[in-house]
Amino acid sequence: MVDYLQAVVLGIIQGLTEFLPISSSAHLRILPETFGWGDPGAAFTAVIQIGTELAVLLYFRKDIWRIASMWLKSLVRPEYRGHIDARMGWFVIIGSLPIVVLGIALKDFIEEDFRSLWIIGVTLIVGGIVLGIADRVGRTEKTLKSFTLRDAILMGLAQACALIPGVSRSGATLSMGRFLGYERETATRYAFLLAIPAVIGAGVFELKEVPNGDNLYGWGPTIVATVVSFLIGYAAIAWLLRFVSTHSFTPFVLYRIALGAGTLLLVATGVIAA
Repeated sequence: MVDYLQAVVLGIIQGLTEFLPISSSAHLRILPETFGWGDPGAAFTAVIQIGTELAVLLYFRKDIWRIASMWLKSLVRPEYRGHIDARMGWFVIIGSLPIVVLGIALKDFIEEDFRSLWIIGVTLIVGGIVLGIADRVGRTEKTLKSFTLRDAILMGLAQACALIPGVSRSGATLSMGRFLGYERETATRYAFLLAIPAVIGAGVFELKEVPNGDNLYGWGPTIVATVVSFLIGYAAIAWLLRFVSTHSFTPFVLYRIALGAGTLLLVATGVIAA
């Protein structure tokens, strides 16, 4: 029963933090350690993120269907190849390649070395500073119609940095989007779409590790956490899109720096283990 209660809490944390630029993987590493639960494991983290990506699929179902259908049409009918939705399909595919390639190549580091709380504390702070600078210098003038292959590659490379817990998939992608001059809402929408192949792919890839890997929980609690993350994540998407349309990323920047500094302090004083 305790495992299931912990799974519910971790599912809520995942749902609340996946789409905010504050790193859900960092929270799923820091908070269980602080509560004395131990590290839930990389596979558990990857699998329950499927729940939040299913929320993305549901929330953006019309956009995804439009992009997917137009991309498929463009494969056989040349007149559709210049359409923004057909191009967006290619941009999501190409932008997903860096995190797929690096995720496979660095699998052992991701599951072990990168989960050190020293690294997570530092990446939270550095990522927060980068996000703050990007949000301040970004020109806020480009929309999805301005998207180019170069932008897709650069944002894909930025997303790949999130293989290190604490960087934040959305935070890295949003930072690159703002550096490139995209509106906050535009960058956020693309970050949602770009994350779908990477997160679902990683979750499916890690499914086999749930019952026998270095994970704290088995199938039952993992499924519960995934369902909870889906429900909470769906609500979080709507809130974030409304928020970024009228606010800067400053609250997230300050939160990241505070959480990173607090984590480093707790590790340095021996309150929690790295």
